[in-house]
Amino acid sequence: MSHLHTLARWLRRLLGRPAPIPDALWQRTLERYPFLPPAGSAHTERLRRICAHFLARKEFSGAHGLQVSDEMALAVAAQACLPLLHMGPDDAPERALAWYGNFVGIVMHPAAALAPRRRRDGAGVVHEWHEPLLGEAMHGGPLMLSWPAVQDAGQGEGEDAGGSVVIHEFMHKMDMRAAGYADGAPPLPDGFMGASRPREAAQLWQRVWTGAYERFRQQSILAERFGAPAPCLDAYAASAPAEFFAVACEAHFVQSARFAREFPDLAAALRAFFRQPELTQPPSPD
Repeated sequence: MSHLHTLARWLRRLLGRPAPIPDALWQRTLERYPFLPPAGSAHTERLRRICAHFLARKEFSGAHGLQVSDEMALAVAAQACLPLLHMGPDDAPERALAWYGNFVGIVMHPAAALAPRRRRDGAGVVHEWHEPLLGEAMHGGPLMLSWPAVQDAGQGEGEDAGGSVVIHEFMHKMDMRAAGYADGAPPLPDGFMGASRPREAAQLWQRVWTGAYERFRQQSILAERFGAPAPCLDAYAASAPAEFFAVACEAHFVQSARFAREFPDLAAALRAFFRQPELTQPPSPD
């Protein structure tokens, strides 16, 4: 990137006018990811505006020689900004980007990243291995994403569509804003689900999510060990409350109809949290 291009980008950011997203590139992105708002809707233009500001504020870099193209950066932006669609004011929806304001860098990998892991077991034996990661979020630090995983978001037929590693990792970033680490309890908006005080809102959130998490863990165990029907969420969601929240958010945006049927209480809580006026798409009849 040239110094002149960098200067122009900073000037646009200073003036509050990010570079426009080309029409053809925007249309290709909408066609690639079916869970995004349909082309031509008011929601689509609102998302496009937020994405333009997102791209002006974030800095992409490629690992292992990967060259990050405009199309790749927009694929990340569109998925990351989808949860913010209704969280900012109508006259300046990009203000919702404050949720992602504590970091700038996004590192893209050409494949899953191998993270070194080390653990000492109860007998004192140290185990070392490399864990493949499709994405990782660190509080205050950069966010890592595997490009193939970003590209494959939501691919599949109907309710078998996959998730979104972008939404997953950016939900960890939102989650971290309260305690500085992900625990499945993000900061809640004023008046969340009719609560009159922040403490009441937090208690309401905990009641809904704690019970749902424990039920999900039991369902996952029954499915794995005894062949019972598996819930629609990825089994990884049973590993921790923070992962349950992030995986649930993926399903809420990518598989909204099925998620709302199987987890109606969580869907209602997420619609209130993301200030959604209605479901992205109505639940299908059973």
